[in-house]
Amino acid sequence: MSGAPRTVSAALTWSDKFLLGYAPMDRTHEEFVACVAALQAATDAELPACLETLAAHCARHFQQEEQWMAGTEFPSAQCHADEHAAVLTSVHEVQALWGQPEHAARAAAVARNLAQALADWFPGHADYMDAALSHWMAKRNLGGTPVVLRRGVAAPRASRPG
Repeated sequence: MSGAPRTVSAALTWSDKFLLGYAPMDRTHEEFVACVAALQAATDAELPACLETLAAHCARHFQQEEQWMAGTEFPSAQCHADEHAAVLTSVHEVQALWGQPEHAARAAAVARNLAQALADWFPGHADYMDAALSHWMAKRNLGGTPVVLRRGVAAPRASRPG
């Protein structure tokens, strides 16, 4: 089994539902989703390289968002940065397992659990933390909130009085 790709029932895939209306953030989020999806689909042999790619991406991604928060005096910056730090710590802890022979047998399972945890975490983080940052930056820099056009995502139906 170690050579076969893993099939994950809840694979993270990019869609317009993740768009927040700030193009640099949206591009970074699309890259994050691709990194997590690659980790989810990786063979055991591919996992260390996928973890390395994910770790490098997260470091750049989170640093950029934290620079945006600092540059715009975002009120929830510390809470947001704390989530980033927790994710990066988890990624680094899983990477460290690969270098420890006593943990080699469980390293792949832990990496797959991390991939699923990130797939579960990201939509909520993007919807709440990152959307708030996107709106804050648009308001501070442009005087309004971003307009987001999502293809293939159904809008809620307005109810009509009877």
